[in-house]
Amino acid sequence: MINQDFFLALDDLEREKGIAKDEFIAALEEAMVVVYKKSADVVGDVKIKLNPEKKSINIYSVRNVVNEITDPERDITVEKAQEIKKTAKAGDTLAVEIKSKDLGRIAAQTVKQVLTQKLREIEHENIVNEFEDKEGELMSCTIRRIENGNVYVEIGGNQIEGVLMPRDQVAGEKYEINQKINVFVKKVRNSGRNAQIMVSRTATGLVSRLFENEVPEIKQGVVEIKSIAREAGQRTKIAIYSEDPTVDAVGACVGNKGARVNAIVAELGGEKIDIILWSENPLEYISKALSPARVIKVVQTGEESAMAVVPDDKLSLAIGRSGQNARLAVRLTGWKIDVKSESAALSELGENKVQDNVVAEVAEEIPEL
Repeated sequence: MINQDFFLALDDLEREKGIAKDEFIAALEEAMVVVYKKSADVVGDVKIKLNPEKKSINIYSVRNVVNEITDPERDITVEKAQEIKKTAKAGDTLAVEIKSKDLGRIAAQTVKQVLTQKLREIEHENIVNEFEDKEGELMSCTIRRIENGNVYVEIGGNQIEGVLMPRDQVAGEKYEINQKINVFVKKVRNSGRNAQIMVSRTATGLVSRLFENEVPEIKQGVVEIKSIAREAGQRTKIAIYSEDPTVDAVGACVGNKGARVNAIVAELGGEKIDIILWSENPLEYISKALSPARVIKVVQTGEESAMAVVPDDKLSLAIGRSGQNARLAVRLTGWKIDVKSESAALSELGENKVQDNVVAEVAEEIPEL
């Protein structure tokens, strides 16, 4: 049952599955003990030792050396023990090697079943250990199969499987076998005997990590991402900030001739990205968040609620198709925003309030990418 080919196969197993040989041997020894105790008439506990160097297997009957026997299955008297080993004394454990018996086809199959379970447990533990600190990271992977709407990917150095569920897939994106994609590791789902790596293409974290990779100033901490609002596949708004007044935070993210942001747009399949300069003044921040529309002014109307006034001909741009631009601005800022045309605001608030400079106009209109 155990031969030279088996021991040689352990090296392949270690390379392919990332399971240490010692771990697998320990699991095999444990499984063989279970089977051997069922298949052979052995007195005492069974201990099996595999030796990869010698490519051998040794089986031992282990018993407790005692003055008076209380458990006939596990105990042996000092006198009997000294017949085997002269120096044996009470309190020792005596391991006697026994000749291996052919466990037969049924026993071998049982070993295989037990080992399969142990292999799953070791793989499960390795997956959890490898990915427990990978949550929130951007990783490259390869699509291996697509079933029932789920996209299964090969991820990490040990060819571990991740799953991209329908809710984490971008509408309109096409996924094909052997295609390489970047994914955001959402969660390592540790459920009983199975571990599953949940990945996403729709998470805001994906955008955050892409900007970190493309913009050195973000990775270095010179530029900070304050907030991201996203409707995957359509539009993202990202608010950035730098405490260093000499740093052009928006320019750093856009890159020379738009190279940096365009690389991210390409990775996201043409998704539009609005890069917004964060402000500690919430009204000014709201003005910028409604980019690419020009905002005349913002009036606070309650606790974390405001009215944004825009030129009449920019109302549809400010609100966006199906309300998307305004909706993303709300999520980006955390404020409730009521977008009004200038004529509607004049009618509702009066000319003085609309023209009163509660907040300065946005000096720079960020182009739509």
